[in-house]
Amino acid sequence: MSDRETLFRQMVTQFPDSPMGHFSLGRLLVDEQRWSEAAEALAAATRLDPGYAAAWVALGDAHLGGGAREEAKTAWRQALETPHGQRDLSLQADLEQRLAELEDF
Repeated sequence: MSDRETLFRQMVTQFPDSPMGHFSLGRLLVDEQRWSEAAEALAAATRLDPGYAAAWVALGDAHLGGGAREEAKTAWRQALETPHGQRDLSLQADLEQRLAELEDF
């Protein structure tokens, strides 16, 4: 286990009700292509803060990496529904492109 993973797991243990530790751990696990573990951590972040657009985007990435295309689409659509997703035009464009690419696949 890397030092970063250890740190993020400690954050989750010390602050289980904070989405940031779950998100940070999930992003690290996405980067390491540990899809199911990443999805679990990121799902926890979105449960704790349903308006956390970055967590929804990363959850979609984890699902897609693990081959769960429909779950990825659902997560990315949820990201679009967050306050940030409704305001950020570049995020909207990125997610709409990702969704369109999955539809065309």
